[in-house]
Amino acid sequence: MKKVLIPLAQGFEEAEFIGTADVLRRAGVEVIVASLNSDLLVKGANGFVIKADTDLSKIDSKLLDGIALPGGYEGMQNLSNSESVIKILQGLHKSGKLVAAICASPIVLNKAGVISGNFTCYPGCESGISGTRVNKAVVVNGNVVTSAGPATAILFGLELARILCGESVYKSLYDGLQVPLVV
Repeated sequence: MKKVLIPLAQGFEEAEFIGTADVLRRAGVEVIVASLNSDLLVKGANGFVIKADTDLSKIDSKLLDGIALPGGYEGMQNLSNSESVIKILQGLHKSGKLVAAICASPIVLNKAGVISGNFTCYPGCESGISGTRVNKAVVVNGNVVTSAGPATAILFGLELARILCGESVYKSLYDGLQVPLVV
């Protein structure tokens, strides 16, 4: 079973977290939700509190197949300030494993030095990021996947599922989630 880490930081964007985590779990991926510290209750940008499975210090990144960062500006800042998150991103990227971020969190990928070329992000968050922002819902650039914002979270999750689990799982989820009705 593939394993993906989703680190949660105070101020994360709830729709992006839930959309991504839900699609990955439907795909059969083990999603590990980790808080940045020992407090497992993490408050999102819109006031929802999510209980993480564990804290980041207990994660063995060698066992991961990827990482997906939710956005939210405050959440992104907190992820960016986490030395552990930066090290995990760098290690996974160096190993050619999946590195993904949505909304403002491509800024974290930039801080870790793992983003270049084409990417997408929430409009206005591209300043200072190495590469070229493309106005698309999801951009795949090697092992780096980026997405634009809350409304693109399901499509982001689907693309991660395609990469991790294959085309047939992607197609089944795409149809089952009724995506053809909205795109």
